[in-house]
Amino acid sequence: MTHAAGKYADFEGLREQAVALRHEGLSRRQIRDRLHVDNNDILNRLLEGEPPPDWTKRPNAKDDLRDKARELRLQGWTYDQIQVELGCSKSSISLWVRDLPKPERRDAAEQAKLAARKRWEHEGAIRDAERTETKAAAAREIGVMTDRELFMAGVALYWAEGSKDKPYDRRESVIFVNSDPGVIELYLAWLDLLGVARERLRFTVMIHETADVTGAEQYWADLAGADRSAFYKTTLKKHNPKTVRKNVGDSYRGCLVIRVLKGADLYRRIEGWWSGMVVEAKRRTA
Repeated sequence: MTHAAGKYADFEGLREQAVALRHEGLSRRQIRDRLHVDNNDILNRLLEGEPPPDWTKRPNAKDDLRDKARELRLQGWTYDQIQVELGCSKSSISLWVRDLPKPERRDAAEQAKLAARKRWEHEGAIRDAERTETKAAAAREIGVMTDRELFMAGVALYWAEGSKDKPYDRRESVIFVNSDPGVIELYLAWLDLLGVARERLRFTVMIHETADVTGAEQYWADLAGADRSAFYKTTLKKHNPKTVRKNVGDSYRGCLVIRVLKGADLYRRIEGWWSGMVVEAKRRTA
């Protein structure tokens, strides 16, 4: 004890050194080794009131959970609800939010509604994940599309969405209209397969006048890989104040009309191809 007392006799001088080292950013271990202080009680007194440097602080993985738990508690959530939402223990939640006011007690009916909504959200997330996986698996089933597969798909696609000649209105024109970017890309790939030069294509954007017309025009030009000179004047749909539009938002870009110049012969071939497909379908079902 006499040796220890003599070693730390100049306590104030030793504390000045310890504080100076702390301000330089040294850890407790580094200060202990530098000053040869092997007594933890003395070291604690030497560093009393001096916070450790930031680099010695370990990141607390629960800090984010704690902040979220406090936020939910202030919104009136119960311990059970916070536990389900964050996946942490009630004891931790209690420790984190014990200084906050208790939420007003809800009646049983309201509690049941909240529980049902939470369950519905959870089940909805599961359904969304299953839906996404089903679509992804189906997409993988397509694999590499052959030229014949693209040819047949294009014929059916045109006959479903393209303009058609009528006995009472002879218009043997190849005109295709759609708002789905994927459909447009498949149709353009089909025209490429048929050897239709892009110089023979003319485009028209059809869109509601209250939408982002300029943005839509640029979007379709980029998608089609076409110069703006190949676009006719955009067709604007007048706004009816009595109707409530559902086609709104950033994803709404109207429709794209694609015309093939001098397309009468191509139209006749398309109609013939479709007729052949119908005959074959009848044969298979006979």
